[in-house]
Amino acid sequence: MIAAVLLLLLAILSGSLLTFLFDRDCPPAARLCMGAAIGLALWSTSGFLLSLLFGLGGLSLALSALVMAAPLIFLRSPGLRGQVAEQIAAAREIVQKAVTRPEWRTVGYFAYYLAIILLLGVVFSRAVYQNQNGLYTAVVNNLGDLPLHLQATSSFVDGKNLPPQDPTYSGVRFAYPFQCDFLTAMLVKSGAGITSAFWLQNMTLALALVGLLHYWTLLLTGNKTAGVIAPALLLLSGGLGWTFIFDEVRNSESGIIPLLGHLTHDYTINFGPNLRWGNTITTLLVPQRSILFGMALALVVFCQWWKVVDGSEAQPEAKASQLRMVAAGILAGLLPLVHTHTFLVVMITGACLAVIFRRHLRSWIYFFAAAVILALPQVLWLAGAGTIRTSQFFAWQPGWDHGMMNPVWFWFVNAGLFLPVLVLSLIWRTDEYTPSRKLLLFYAPFLLCFIGPNLFKVSPWIWDNIKVLIYWYVASIPLVAWFLATEISRRWAWRWVAVAVLAAMLLSGGFDVIRVITEASPQEEFNIHAVAAAKMIEKKTQPRSVILNAPEYNTPVFLTGRPSVMGYPGWMWSRGLNYQQRESDIRDIYAGKPQADALLQRYGVNYVLIGPQEQNTLTVNADFWGRHHLVAQAGDYRLYSIEEERAVR
Repeated sequence: MIAAVLLLLLAILSGSLLTFLFDRDCPPAARLCMGAAIGLALWSTSGFLLSLLFGLGGLSLALSALVMAAPLIFLRSPGLRGQVAEQIAAAREIVQKAVTRPEWRTVGYFAYYLAIILLLGVVFSRAVYQNQNGLYTAVVNNLGDLPLHLQATSSFVDGKNLPPQDPTYSGVRFAYPFQCDFLTAMLVKSGAGITSAFWLQNMTLALALVGLLHYWTLLLTGNKTAGVIAPALLLLSGGLGWTFIFDEVRNSESGIIPLLGHLTHDYTINFGPNLRWGNTITTLLVPQRSILFGMALALVVFCQWWKVVDGSEAQPEAKASQLRMVAAGILAGLLPLVHTHTFLVVMITGACLAVIFRRHLRSWIYFFAAAVILALPQVLWLAGAGTIRTSQFFAWQPGWDHGMMNPVWFWFVNAGLFLPVLVLSLIWRTDEYTPSRKLLLFYAPFLLCFIGPNLFKVSPWIWDNIKVLIYWYVASIPLVAWFLATEISRRWAWRWVAVAVLAAMLLSGGFDVIRVITEASPQEEFNIHAVAAAKMIEKKTQPRSVILNAPEYNTPVFLTGRPSVMGYPGWMWSRGLNYQQRESDIRDIYAGKPQADALLQRYGVNYVLIGPQEQNTLTVNADFWGRHHLVAQAGDYRLYSIEEERAVR
């Protein structure tokens, strides 16, 4: 565990040092957040490339540590050492002043961000945890996603899955942004337990994301209060689902406080009149871990874009702009295997901005050149899987996931007051609040992240459009936060109206987060019998043994990293895989149909698992499996060897 933490700190330090090469005027706290995102991206990338050569183990981890230590060489430069010393001195002065001469604003600022740290720490500790009854999550929306990430991570840790094959769909290339899970595997290999590795990585990236959103908002608006409001708008996002609490309190015998400790449902998704705009934490950052990684990197890129388009055209500044854009391009080029949707958003919005801000064309060329050179091999890897039906990813479907609701009303219910406040922020003008034309032009391409997903589906599952929609929301947050901050700074009634509006934006997401913190709805992923079965599989099989199991999300196979013939059909469908024939073949195998043995050979099956999932969801032919070699049993789980029978034949 200590080694994992030290390597994590080394990555953050390394990334922070690298920021001095292209962004010298960044404040210390923002630099640290930027460095965390950059450092983890470079560590996971270098670790992956080294593991392709040497396997994921002590040698590749040691070499990746040397790679991450390489930026320390830059400290030999007196100029860079001076800049680092200045930033450390500035940070020390800020801390010393806050401690010796605290002002109420400073105390409030510290308390606010301490509360965010504690909130995120508790939430991510509930994302995956183990007790005497098994493995659990307290995030309802994480129930189906967590086993996929556990399987992917375990496949790198224990399954020797390099080059990566799909651990949930054996025999094909892993056409999925797996770098997030590979980074977790590196932490596990460094000595962290798997639940600790999840927490360490998630917390590092989440805190970096919060700090970067604060910094980006401050860059765009120059308003410190807006910078403070922005993280709350992201973390506690939601719509009007909170209004249902009134009926629930009225029907409750205990009152509001006890009710908040035992909330029975979410208030931003899957409840009420087609609520689909789920809270950012509980539907994106926790379940879909890759977007947490991708969003932090994207904000670093966005900050560099803004600094370029907002700068002068003097020759020294032009050189600095080009260097910024090379750095932004490198980070964008790392995105395809981190989070593919984020990569597409960055490249499309970047192309639009390059057209809008043509006077910086040379800088934009540097950005796209660096991005394309790094991204192309990854895109070819993802596209070369050969099993994805691209026709499922793009189709006309206006209104996003509105169902039978009027799309306008659907969005008002789901986004709540955020939408009308956003409209006001775009058209309102006062002495205190006047967005510049440059800012509005910079914001304009991000509207495509709202318009496009509301006209077309960009994933087989229409809800997954939220992976693009969220970037419209993130880009809108600075404007909304600035508008609210301006109104809050006014006197008399307007201040309290703005506070009430802000509270209305945060309540639904706040209720969902409270559910996680209070563990109001613990979800069992794997009970103790499934955990025991996973240990049995690990003991009796080789790391790359192909295992046949029921196509369910919670099979014990997903704790072992062994490749599964097929996992949960929802994962296959949402990724555009043509899985129907394989699913049918699995049913025929378990039923002992005449072609069962031939199918086992076709899919290269080494072992077959029969447990509660198989017995409950498939027809299992007891006579057929009675003729096969039983190698181990743990409770109701039985493991049959197919490869031993082939050897005998």
